[in-house]
Amino acid sequence: MSASTVPVSQATYAQRVAFVCEIAARLHRYGTTAQRLESAVVALSQQLVLDCEPWSNPTGLILSFSDPTKAIGSSDITRVIRLGPGDNDLHKLAEADRIAEAVANGRMSVAQGHTALRQMDRPPRRRDGVFLALSFGLTSAAVAGLWRLPWLDIATAGVIGLLSGLLTLWADRRVATREASEALSGLLAGFVAVAVAAFIGPLNLNSVIIASLVVLLPGLVLTNAVNELSSQHWVSGTARFAGALTTVLKLTVGAVIAVNLASALGMEPDVRALRPQPDWVEWASLGVAGVAFAMVFKASLRDWPWVIAAVFVGFTVSTYAGRAWGAMAGIFLAAMILTAAGNLFGRVLKRPGAIVRLPGIIILVPGSTSLRGVMDLVQRQDMVAGQSAFITVLSVVMALVAGLLFGNLLLPARKNQNL
Repeated sequence: MSASTVPVSQATYAQRVAFVCEIAARLHRYGTTAQRLESAVVALSQQLVLDCEPWSNPTGLILSFSDPTKAIGSSDITRVIRLGPGDNDLHKLAEADRIAEAVANGRMSVAQGHTALRQMDRPPRRRDGVFLALSFGLTSAAVAGLWRLPWLDIATAGVIGLLSGLLTLWADRRVATREASEALSGLLAGFVAVAVAAFIGPLNLNSVIIASLVVLLPGLVLTNAVNELSSQHWVSGTARFAGALTTVLKLTVGAVIAVNLASALGMEPDVRALRPQPDWVEWASLGVAGVAFAMVFKASLRDWPWVIAAVFVGFTVSTYAGRAWGAMAGIFLAAMILTAAGNLFGRVLKRPGAIVRLPGIIILVPGSTSLRGVMDLVQRQDMVAGQSAFITVLSVVMALVAGLLFGNLLLPARKNQNL
């Protein structure tokens, strides 16, 4: 019998359970939110003639299975899978989605699907590390350009971003430094920015520090947390929210320590507030940001045009609609359009809608605002500035989540997969 017509009944109960567990763990690792992961797992289980009750949180999965063809209670299996917080990987997400659909539709046996999933794992190559560090630098420089900072600020942010990427690669390989990697990145960013402002030329100091750390900011995590809370995934949303807050605090602690240490060493930075760049720099930076986000999210080369287009759509809609009806209305409209476009992409091309939705929304998330507010609160002991930043972040997140919800109402995701 050909692989294109393999019936599910050929696989044993244990093989089907193992395949669903493997898919669920991979969706978790590739950054899928709780509600989308659980919906996808339930849909796949039904196609493989399984009853599954999934429970997802940011650091693990609990999957309870039973065979609907057997007596109640005679085939119950529970799997507890301990996982770290997911990291967005659009290429592997698309591959896992393709394999799951091929197995569900009988074009691939369960055993073949499991083997194909395992073949996706390979040791990291030197090129992967170079791409990661380069993506950090490009993203930081692009964000500084979008903020219309001076050329020295853009260059400084890009260099610090590149160094932060290299530092992240080094820290992640060692257990002792992995948990402190964000604080170390904040320390590096703060010290280098102060050194440049003290010895080379004036900078928009806090803006450069924030732009250089933008890849590490948990704006998307914060948005996903509120999205999960609005979907009544209380535990997952609360844990993800706490994780985002912890990341912001670690980045702030590192940056503030660096600034204070530099001051103790007699380094006095020349700080100025100046945004002199013309319109073309902003649009050129947006193109660089699209390429950088494609690299950050590890998209396949064939998906780069979709990623770049999504970034342009998100920025353009939020900017011009924001000018016409207010910033929150612009963010809501952009999030709604991107969510609906991602779902349409998934329906037409049978691929994960996250390829379109995720890069477009990342340009809207409030990570930089949250870090700026906490830095102002710590540096100047300014409760008013901290409260103002918190209200702004909350407003942006509410607009984003509302856009996500209404986008899914406008055009629901695929029924068989919900990525």
